[in-house]
Order: sequence, then structure tokens, then C-alpha cells
Amino acid sequence: MQFWFEFASTYSYPAALRVEALARRHGVPLEWKAFLLGPIFQAQGWNDSPFNLFPVQGRYMWRDLERICADLELPFRRPDRFPQHSVLAARIACRFASEPWLPDFVRAVFRANFAEDRDIAQPEVLEQCLNRLDLPGAELLQQAQSPESKALLRAQTERAVALGIFGAPTFIVGDELFWGNDRLEAALAWATRRLA
Repeated sequence: MQFWFEFASTYSYPAALRVEALARRHGVPLEWKAFLLGPIFQAQGWNDSPFNLFPVQGRYMWRDLERICADLELPFRRPDRFPQHSVLAARIACRFASEPWLPDFVRAVFRANFAEDRDIAQPEVLEQCLNRLDLPGAELLQQAQSPESKALLRAQTERAVALGIFGAPTFIVGDELFWGNDRLEAALAWATRRLA
């Protein structure tokens, strides 16, 4: 199963914190796929998150996210700024997608954004997320800002568009697309049937 996520995406936060354990429990191999929603929204004529463009929907989303996090016993603090600029974090996730520490880094960035209200656009915040995992944060950040890393993220976002992804989180199993944190269990059930 592929897990497509955006670090600025509210509903990607609870999904990112629970997807690995659930996939392991179901025996489903998992691929982590960072991408950017901004270009997808811009192609639809939006210059901001739909949760900002449509205030009624936005108010519902924040309350819904509070309920979800309370139910899952996840810490939550509404960010002062939404959405946060997530390009550098996504470049790190694309550049080091095959590293065993990637899921821990992804969770650390989501916690920084949605539990600690830290600015994940700031390199020092991401460096701290890496350093806390006993990784050479400054060195990895430098690699993530290379032209190759930028190209990887651009290609991955283009791949998301080609797959028909329009929001995050999205789970893909074979040719099936499941959109939203609330579709994680359905995606895993589908993947389990395919494996059987």
C-alpha cells in the first residue's frame, strides 16, 4: 500500500501517526510518498487550502480534527499559521524515502506542525527533528536542498497528479484509490484481500 501525504495536510497528521502500526498488524507492506498539494490546488484555480477558502468547511475541519485526535489520544494544537510551507520537509522525505528512519522523521514533522505549533518551513526545526533521531541533521538538510532532491519532489508530485490524487492523505492499493484518514482501514482491508 502506498501512503501519499502532505506535511501541511491536517488529516494526514492522524493518518501518519497510525498507518505504520496498522499496516504491520495487517501484514501489508507500506510505501511512504510525500508530495505537494499546492500545485494540485493551483490547477483547480485555488490559491490556498480549501479549508481557508471555504470558512464553514474550515471550522468543521478543525473541530473534527480535535475530535479525531482526542479519540486516538494524539496531542493536538492548532497551528497559528495554516497551511505551513512544507516544501523542504517533503524534499527530505522524497530524497530519503528508502531510509529506515523515514517514518520516524515523518511523524516528528507532523508532531512539530500539529502538536507543537512549530514552523516546519524553518530549516532549524527540521534539523532538530532529524537530530532527535540521532541523524546528522545539517548534512541531510544540505542534501535535501540539492537540484536532484528538488527534481525528485517535483516528479513525485507529478506522479500524484497522474494517479488522480486530489487530496491528502491518499492510500493506493493496486489501481484503487482511497482518500482521507477515515479510509485507512478500508484501504488496508482491500490490501489484505489482495494479499490473500
